[in-house]
Amino acid sequence: MTEFLLAAALLVLVTVLGGLVRVLRGPADADRIMAAQLLGTGGIAALLLAGVAMAAPALFDLALILAVLAAFASVAMARLAPGDDPREPGP
Repeated sequence: MTEFLLAAALLVLVTVLGGLVRVLRGPADADRIMAAQLLGTGGIAALLLAGVAMAAPALFDLALILAVLAAFASVAMARLAPGDDPREPGP
């Protein structure tokens, strides 16, 4: 079962690498933002799978920290999205 979980974690990391290509190449900002979210989600999944496979509770803590950081990154990206400047006067 350990080998299966580690193989699943590796598969998730390969998927994350595909998302990294999308972050670097675009084509639009929305694509980059969604790919960045994929990096966070895939990283969390890989850490959880590896933590179960290796019985390493420290990896669960790392996954939790990554989840919190990904949530803050989402909020920051949404706040800094072009055209959503709260300082601009309304119509």
